[in-house]
Amino acid sequence: MNKRCEAHVLAAALALLTQKFGNRLVTSQAVREQHGNTLTWVANQPPDAVVFPQSIADVQEIVRICAAHRVPMIPFGTGSSLEGQVNAPHGGVSIDFRDMNRVLAVHAEDLDCVIEPGLTRKMLNEHLRDQGLFFPLDPGADASLGGMAATRCSGTNAVRYGTMKDNVLSLKVVLANGELMTTARRAKKSSSGYDLTRLMIGSEGTLGVIVELTLRLAGIPEAIASGVCPFPSVEVACNATILTIQSGIPVARIELLDELQVKASNAYSKLALPETPMLFVEFHGSEAGVAEQSRRFGEIAAELGGGPFDWATKAEERTKLWQARHDAYWSGRALRPGAGVFATDVCVPISRLAECVTATQQDIVESRLVAPIMGHVGDGNFHLTMTFDMADADEVARAKALHERLVARALAMDGTCTGEHGVGQGKMPYLEAEHGRAALDAMRTIKRALDPDGIMNPGKIVSFA
Repeated sequence: MNKRCEAHVLAAALALLTQKFGNRLVTSQAVREQHGNTLTWVANQPPDAVVFPQSIADVQEIVRICAAHRVPMIPFGTGSSLEGQVNAPHGGVSIDFRDMNRVLAVHAEDLDCVIEPGLTRKMLNEHLRDQGLFFPLDPGADASLGGMAATRCSGTNAVRYGTMKDNVLSLKVVLANGELMTTARRAKKSSSGYDLTRLMIGSEGTLGVIVELTLRLAGIPEAIASGVCPFPSVEVACNATILTIQSGIPVARIELLDELQVKASNAYSKLALPETPMLFVEFHGSEAGVAEQSRRFGEIAAELGGGPFDWATKAEERTKLWQARHDAYWSGRALRPGAGVFATDVCVPISRLAECVTATQQDIVESRLVAPIMGHVGDGNFHLTMTFDMADADEVARAKALHERLVARALAMDGTCTGEHGVGQGKMPYLEAEHGRAALDAMRTIKRALDPDGIMNPGKIVSFA
């Protein structure tokens, strides 16, 4: 199990796929490398071929051919995952959903829609705009919605609207034998049977291939107000976040940028913010509600020594502000052109957030590394963008050690090794420490039951070694 298939077996499978899909099967080196990890220090491991299905029937045919020859399969959305989820450590076939990007149905009265997995969140919201609806999850990257479900992503709006597990009603999934499974109906709740939808969300293609999603939608708010608020320290900014959440203020987004990240964003996104720890905040609701929420947040910030609280009142100003936040990965990279980058995240209970972030900031200083901090701190989730010289063995070792301590610190605070990036290859070593052996064995049992030949995105989440 989980070994690269023999050359003649792979050749036989690719011959059948070529016969079926023609030039929609690609084996060029450049395309294959584009379908391995490209964004972080996890090494690129390209598949042996890339195939572009256009329907559920196509995916079923791909899976049946690969299953018959025990060839690994790796679902691919836009390739924006950060923990090596799209790598092919055992070779195999990457299933690229670029051509399955349609909106199949919008049920405005039920606040839901049915879409194909290759559709990106921006494409969906463009389609929904004239109906007064939107899909609220916003991880920054214009990720595919199938990939967002597969990695159980969240993003800047999660503090108000929840994560992907809260916003997917049902999935259609092609299992390892090519059979199509529907995990649920469109009803808003059900007590019928095991929750197969939640089982598949976050499974990263290791249990099946997501080929259709039914998503919850929200109404576009009557009023949206965004602003920035500086603070004297990261600790004070985190304490303001904690007090805001505990006070019951329904903040839609509350994002932390430390002083180094603000400096990077100013340079990359052409902003002119004071280079001090900063919260980017947004409120959704009625005109009166947004005004009241803004006032109360401003009072909390001032009470803790933060401010002034400056608002971006025009839509284009808000867009520029949040685009700068979404570009934080690229602005962090730009701090050291040509350097390697390792973007990672952890999540802790919000009561431990200030302690965890400040300890991490001190750890970065002592490690002599360049690593700006940012985060969706309304739900206790924060990120490091570590930059380092890949040719400097000592610097790489210090970066890896910092990462180990970051995860250990989060777990010691009853947190998780990843709040939204997922497990992939990068976070596999930490699962037993987080979940315990019994839970990890249960995950392996589920994996074996649904994928007995170990061909569904092998080498991710759990191993059988």
